[in-house]
Amino acid sequence: MRILVVEDQVKMANFLKKGLNEVGYAVDIAESGTSAESYMAQGDYDLVILDVMLPDQNGIDTARHLRRDGYAGPILMVTALSTTKDKVNGLDAGADDYLTKPYSFDELHARVRALLRRKGSANGGTAITNILKYADLELDLLQRKVRRSGQEISLTTKEFALLEYFMRNPERPLGRVSIAEHVWDIHFDSESNVIDVYINLLRKKVDAPFNKRLIHTVVGTGYVLKESP
Repeated sequence: MRILVVEDQVKMANFLKKGLNEVGYAVDIAESGTSAESYMAQGDYDLVILDVMLPDQNGIDTARHLRRDGYAGPILMVTALSTTKDKVNGLDAGADDYLTKPYSFDELHARVRALLRRKGSANGGTAITNILKYADLELDLLQRKVRRSGQEISLTTKEFALLEYFMRNPERPLGRVSIAEHVWDIHFDSESNVIDVYINLLRKKVDAPFNKRLIHTVVGTGYVLKESP
């Protein structure tokens, strides 16, 4: 999943990027409201973490602009302003959730997971859950565990993120550029063979020990998660 962090404090921005990278998200950083709008015009983000106090414009105005320009994904607003009025203003501007500083990374990560679950449910999923399922494959977002036919599979952070992207988009062909944008950072070189290498690593763990393949190559496009060959 791909996240845009809008934060002008370099130390805080790098803290968020490092933490979110470690749990499997691709992260870009915008240091101002106008920069955030520029990133959003160029890329496809699953979630925005938006600080209210920005150097060029208020984060509330930025949220309004993002909604005006058609962004429908979740916005998590972060601020030191904690009054009820401040929260109402943020939510009215288009934010989906509001996190007050100071906060722990675990709390922020929990809010991010909840917003992404809610997004998945709104896009046609069933109940809001920490578990993604497809065929006999099960991915636990909270415990960061994967099982197939009841057998636990050990994945690296990047393999887990790659499988999560497939399981959020089952039976939908995914191109290498799309995979690069959502699993790696925006600056990832999509012409390299790193994606293919990770697909092969994932297949060895998720497909090879079992009777039925789930990860298939789509010639001229990329890959797809589906039961049929």
